[in-house]
Amino acid sequence: MIYILTGGPATGKGTRSEILANALKIPHIATGDMLREVALHDEDIREKLANGILISDEIITKLLEDRIKKDDCKEGFVLDGYPRTFKQAELLDELLNKLGRSITKVIELTVPDELAFKRILERKKCEKCGRVYGIDFPPKVEDVCDDCGGHLSVRTDDTRETLSKRINTYRENAKAILDYYRQKGLLMTVDASSNPESVIEDAKK
Repeated sequence: MIYILTGGPATGKGTRSEILANALKIPHIATGDMLREVALHDEDIREKLANGILISDEIITKLLEDRIKKDDCKEGFVLDGYPRTFKQAELLDELLNKLGRSITKVIELTVPDELAFKRILERKKCEKCGRVYGIDFPPKVEDVCDDCGGHLSVRTDDTRETLSKRINTYRENAKAILDYYRQKGLLMTVDASSNPESVIEDAKK
């Protein structure tokens, strides 16, 4: 079982990837988290991340290869945040072919732009522990973190203008990848406006 979850800003890829992985009892692999973990013991990766230098598609794919060869991925895994480019999609196919494996399904999460704006612009983060809350996951007490009691505040860099740019960038980059998987009969589009669990039920059906 190899699933790829993709989608634009505020579609809830991370949350839904984790729920799907837990439901199927397979690892959730977020390439951003994977890079940060590797950076703990790889000085070259650590310096690139610290200086905002783009990690090449080949390096990311090699790190992914090392990860999916581990025993916990024998039954499959859920990919979150990869592939982000058409080149990465091609490299992933080469890697899986080499390992005698193949993608089960590519799930594209979509939400109306206005809901994406609402989710992002009303998102709040705990100033102490960093936990994030939003309209789908509100705190029990307004502006107070459930975990540590810290104050919740809105991120100043979350603006309508920056979000519009991020949505447009995603659409430009994703078109070739989605067309590629659509032609292979692997693409499934799911409305992620509802609660995360219902999206996963749709995907599992």
